[in-house]
Amino acid sequence: MKIKSNGITLEYEDYGPVDAPPVILIRGLGSQLVHWPKAFVDGFVEAGYRTIIFDNRDVGLSQRCDREGVSSDADAILALAEAGETPSASYLLDDMANDVVGLMDALDIDRAHVFGISMGGAISQLLAVNHADRLRSAMLVMTTARQLPVERLPELLAHSETREQAMASWLEYNRVYGSPGYPMADAEVLAEAGLAFDRGQDAAGINRQTLAMLNSADRRPMLPSIKLPCLIIHGAEDKILAPEHGREIAQLMPQALYREVAGMGHVISPKLSPLLVKMVVEFTGEH
Repeated sequence: MKIKSNGITLEYEDYGPVDAPPVILIRGLGSQLVHWPKAFVDGFVEAGYRTIIFDNRDVGLSQRCDREGVSSDADAILALAEAGETPSASYLLDDMANDVVGLMDALDIDRAHVFGISMGGAISQLLAVNHADRLRSAMLVMTTARQLPVERLPELLAHSETREQAMASWLEYNRVYGSPGYPMADAEVLAEAGLAFDRGQDAAGINRQTLAMLNSADRRPMLPSIKLPCLIIHGAEDKILAPEHGREIAQLMPQALYREVAGMGHVISPKLSPLLVKMVVEFTGEH
């Protein structure tokens, strides 16, 4: 379904009773709402939550947000970085946080729990800093408070792929960065990748999200001001953001609860879903 939020159009799906406590799930770089396992969404609904998933701006079926004069081409961006320049962004993570607030406004949600992974965890941090009055709690998962270093651009920037290439890339990503204690079958991964490609895989959009991370400020100085109940979850086997990133967030937020999960990498798989749902339900039930 389409909805207007923060001046743009987002694609979203809404599950569970409208009068149940809402939880909004926020994806990471380049991924789409179809990457949430059905078991994960259903787990929250069965636990009594209204569960909202959506495509961030610039991915899937949500609006593309390019800006005149700002390149979205990976090679052009890398050339600027190699010349010692910081490539400009079409928007910042603060804008993406405002998208979430706009989604809540459009759905007439006063306050919600948020569960953000990776880049979505950075967005959730900004929501907790700047929009604490709209949150019940925040789950910061497989994420960091640090600004994206320019040295990581080559591994994050995307190039256009065919459907077959995209499926092969997602399979390799899951083999390298997935959750080894909770693996996905190759057939599941390939089906997910094909669906995401058919909905709208867009290298330029992914690159604009990457530039948003690059140009957004380090959040570490902001975190001690957060008084909101926060649960920090990190995988012990995360090869994209080592567990030290989650531990650092916890150290900066003494009131937060930190949980490190053995066997978890940088992917929430169907097999991992029940454990994470249980953690969140227990935590939010206390707040």
